[in-house]
Amino acid sequence: MIRIGLIGLGFMGRTHLEIYDRLEKEGVQVVVTALCDVDPIKMEGGAVVGNIGSDSGSSLDFNRYRKYTSVSDMLENEQLDAVDITLPTFLHKDAAIQCLQHGVHVLCEKPMARDFQQCADMSAAAANSGRQLMIGQCLRFWPAYVRLKKLVKDQTYGKVLAASFYRGGGTPTWGAWLTNNELSGGAMLDMHVHDTDVVNWLFGRPNSVSCQARNVIPGSGYDIVSTHYQYDDGKIVNAQADWTLQGDYGFDMSFRVNFERGNIVLKDGVVRENPNEGKGFVPELSPELGYYHQLRYFVERLLQDKPIEEASPNETMDSIAIIEAEIRSANAGGAWTEIG
Repeated sequence: MIRIGLIGLGFMGRTHLEIYDRLEKEGVQVVVTALCDVDPIKMEGGAVVGNIGSDSGSSLDFNRYRKYTSVSDMLENEQLDAVDITLPTFLHKDAAIQCLQHGVHVLCEKPMARDFQQCADMSAAAANSGRQLMIGQCLRFWPAYVRLKKLVKDQTYGKVLAASFYRGGGTPTWGAWLTNNELSGGAMLDMHVHDTDVVNWLFGRPNSVSCQARNVIPGSGYDIVSTHYQYDDGKIVNAQADWTLQGDYGFDMSFRVNFERGNIVLKDGVVRENPNEGKGFVPELSPELGYYHQLRYFVERLLQDKPIEEASPNETMDSIAIIEAEIRSANAGGAWTEIG
């Protein structure tokens, strides 16, 4: 049985809690025993709305969990195997290192941390503690992107010629810290990091990046982003993000990848594959959101005493290094910039 303490009960924390509850009901040997948050309303079930709803829909009984307002108190008073950290970005490093040094495994929400050095500190703490650290880059578990990964790896339609990724929506309102660049890194680190991580996951570390970006919301850093990633084989790779799409726009994520013998497109939540020869089709994919597959993977790896290989610290901190190069490029008006 994996006993989990959940730290942070905002939108993502509530989503994770619902999924753990569902996994427990499905017979997976996992249980959340304790919650930790400084907000008493959230500790009693007050929900926070995000841009993508959870897939559980379960009705949670918050009376079943022991509750803490201090991570230290929770660690000292609970017998935990792992913690799930869904705190604001600027709190990730300290909380993760504290828990790893206490001897528990850690799942930490994306982005890994506010900057590369903080990520390196977290990775070192995991190595020194002998505990496992996984980062919640959920697109690595999202069925549409998992399908894309398989096509790239297997070269089902040949080599990639070009790839384009997009993510956009309204300015986040579920936490004032999100539009404070010093705390969150703005749209670059909170939203765009999803697609930068996908680019890194699919194609590896690019040689250099060229990024154009602009600030719209005072103090938020870059809010609108467009980055090109340069690779030796000449494929054209671009990712865009915009969290200033107000009104009734909602939220959208999409991709288009062109191969030598076909293409695959994610649009309006539907994946379609189009071979150059033959009819296009909609592949059969899991109906579950990536959050579910991500948490199930984390728990099952711990139950099986196997190393966590997906969304490992070294992989995801490399994505942060790419983001930092994108920021340097944007600061230089889009100049091609090598990864540090």
